[in-house]
Formats: sequence, C-alpha cells, structure tokens
Amino acid sequence: MSHFDPTEAISSDFGIFGIPVTEEKARLILLPVPWEVTTSYGKGASLGPQIIRHASEQVDLFDLETGKAYESGYFMKEIPQDLLAKNKIMKAKAQELIKLKTNMDKNFAHQEKLTAEVNAACEEMTEKVYSEAKAVLQNGKLLGLIGGDHSTPLGAIRAISESVQGDFGILHIDAHADLRCAYQGFTQSHASIMYNVMSSDFRPKKLVQVGIRDFCEEEFDFINNHPKAIKTFFDVDNKRRQLQGETWSTIAADIVKELPKNVYVSFDIDGLDPALCPNTGTPVAGGIQMNEIFFLLRSLVESGHKIVGFDLNEVSPGESGESEWDGNVGARILYKLCGWTIVSNS
Repeated sequence: MSHFDPTEAISSDFGIFGIPVTEEKARLILLPVPWEVTTSYGKGASLGPQIIRHASEQVDLFDLETGKAYESGYFMKEIPQDLLAKNKIMKAKAQELIKLKTNMDKNFAHQEKLTAEVNAACEEMTEKVYSEAKAVLQNGKLLGLIGGDHSTPLGAIRAISESVQGDFGILHIDAHADLRCAYQGFTQSHASIMYNVMSSDFRPKKLVQVGIRDFCEEEFDFINNHPKAIKTFFDVDNKRRQLQGETWSTIAADIVKELPKNVYVSFDIDGLDPALCPNTGTPVAGGIQMNEIFFLLRSLVESGHKIVGFDLNEVSPGESGESEWDGNVGARILYKLCGWTIVSNS
C-alpha cells in the first residue's frame, strides 16, 4: 500500500477494486460464494463474484460520501473452485427436478432422490460459509459476502448473529420477499432465505424489507402474521407515496427507524430497477434507483446505526456470460456497502 497510487487504474488481479492489501492487514474481508443451485429462472449468479471483481478495477476509490474508507483495506478471498464445480453438478440435478415437477412427472421416487441430494449439497454449502464467516469474525475483521444466489448468506447471517453484541436487524433489499417455505422442494432455496432466517434460532430482532414487489399469498400471510418481527416496505406503497408528493428522504427515515442499532444488510441486486441489472436471475419491473439506495445507506449510518455485515447477491452476466453491465453496477453497490460499513464501525 505504501507505493499504491489510488488515482491510477490497477488490475483487479492485485485485489478487489485494485487495492493491493493482504488479508492480514485488511479491515474488511469479502467472502465469494459461487453458488446458484436452486435458481429457477435465469442463470449466471454463480459468476457474480468473478464479474464484480473484474469490474471493480474501474471504480474510482475516492468517494464523496465515504471519503478514503478504502484505506482500511478491502480483501476478497479467492473464488473457491471446488464449490464452483460442485455448483455445476448440483444445479443440473436441481434443474432436472424442476423440469420433472413442471411436467407433472409421476416418478416420485426419483424426485425424492434428487430433492435429497440437492438439499444435502445446499446444507453443506451453508455450513462451509458459516465456518469461513465465523473465522473471519473471530479474527476481528468485518465481513461481506458476494454471491451467488440469495441462498448463500444463511451461514454468514448465523455467524454474524453469534458475534454481535446485543440485538441486530436485517435490512433486506430485494424485489422478492424470499419468505417461501422450501420452494420447489428445496429447503435452502434462493426464494426461502428470509423464511429460513426468521424461522431459525438465530433470527434477528427485526427484518425490514424494501423494494418488495413480487411475492405469493403464503409470503404475504407470513409477513402479516409476524407484525413485530417483520416490516415490509412494498415497492407499490413506496411509489404511491412518492407520486402523492412524499420525498424519498421521508420514506428512508421511516425505513431506518424500524431497525435496531446493529444492522446486517442483505442486498439482492434485483431490488434495483431492472434497467440497472437486466441479467439478474429474476428481474421484476419497478424497483429502486441507485441514488435512492445510496441515500438509504447514508441515512442508515448517519442516524447512528452500525453495519455489522452484508451480502450482495444475484449479480449475473446473463446466460451468454458476456454482459459486463451488471458487474459494473454490482461493483459500485459493493463499494458503497464496503465504505459505509467501514464508516459505521469507525
């Protein structure tokens, strides 16, 4: 770092955002999880860590809001190739199962076998993430996770819950509520992450959801049946308030006041307007703009909240694997998450 010039573009081969820092000296450790086994529509989320890292080298490091937070050091671990290889094998099994169910195949014994194999593999992934996240936190580092699909942070959230002093809440930014129980038979589906979190013994004091605009009746009922534990700011309600003259500043303040002091941010990129992330697995019309996200993160920290960890998921280059745009947007979201995490822990 002593010879590092932050005004020059440096290859991401030297580190995330081109920051040449060792894991030992970095304040914030980023854990890549290239996993998309249970995705049910688009493809490519397992390449999210790779395309974000590549795009990160073009991000200017000085930030008007977080200043030179990068000087604390951001280090991204190597992408685990064994997990990526297993993802490919298990995704094929999951896709076979989805196809069988969609076509109402009656070979239930084979379906049960595939379901058990996929669920076991997802549980192993979660345990691996938990162990690695716990090690990062025990070393006194701050933690961020880069998926992968949105099932990937379950283990990290468990590790965070064990490390936080006092209550914590989750700020969940997403197009989907992710409160389905065992979606398509997969107990750790990308569509079930918040159900699994809120049904666990490490659940947060409060789950606050923003941008939600695609959900089923089961999820709506789950939200309404847990009014003290879950507050959902549906996208249609936020847009209605804005169309009737309320500012995003007012809405952001309402969101922030629902959260306890310690906050874990779980960010599915499809929470954004899909013009910003067209290749994400399940894009939904509507959504949040970049400036609104940046304002919300700033409001969160400036109101005295501490970001105790975060994840960023569902960034994808598309089925062709050639689109750079989503990686570019993902890298800039990641940079703000890193910066505000550092600032809130200073």
